[in-house]
Parts: sequence; C-alpha cells; structure tokens
Amino acid sequence: MSVSAAEAELSEDERAGLGLVRQTGGIHQSDFWKELDVSSRKGSRIVESLVEKELVDREETVYDGHNTYYITPTARDLDFTLLMAGDMLSPFIGEEEVDPNSDAFSQWIMNLAYEQ
Repeated sequence: MSVSAAEAELSEDERAGLGLVRQTGGIHQSDFWKELDVSSRKGSRIVESLVEKELVDREETVYDGHNTYYITPTARDLDFTLLMAGDMLSPFIGEEEVDPNSDAFSQWIMNLAYEQ
C-alpha cells in the first residue's frame, strides 16, 4: 500500500498523530500522547496503527529514566520519474557542476523530448 493510500484511510486521531510526528521529526511516545491530549492507552494504539501502516517507525529507548519508544516518520514514497528521461537518469544528479553543453545533458534532453 502506498503512503498516500494509507494516509487516506487514517482516522482523525491517527492523522493528528502522524502530523505531530512529522512536525517534530521524532517524539518520545510518552510525550506523544500528552501532546495529542489522549490517554496513554489510546496513544499506544494510534502509534501501533501508524507503525502497522508503515507511516512511522518505533524504536525502544530510555527517556527520563523510563522505558519508552521513540517515534519517527518513515521515508515517504519517492517518485524519481521526474529525474528520468527514458532509462536515463538526469546528469545533474550527483554532480556538483554540470556543463549544460555536455553530450550527457544533450542526450538526456533528447530522450526527454522523445518521451513525450
């Protein structure tokens, strides 16, 4: 299931939880449910659902002397097709300086033009 399809099926609480994790870039589960103003039990269920849908990752940790989890957003589905022209990857990827008059760039532009 793609990230967008999984997100479309989220409840309001799950959507708020995912937003919080993405906004913070990572949060301890003990703070997660407090920030959402839900019970720890409900917060745990929200996190479990998001983990199951592969929208967040959960890692065991110790925080303020207590065992808890650290929740981080997972990498989103990435679409690399905009960097492709046919089967060629853009010559601008990975290069610090690219000569726009180079053969590699010209060939990539030609592939892009013929693709459409």
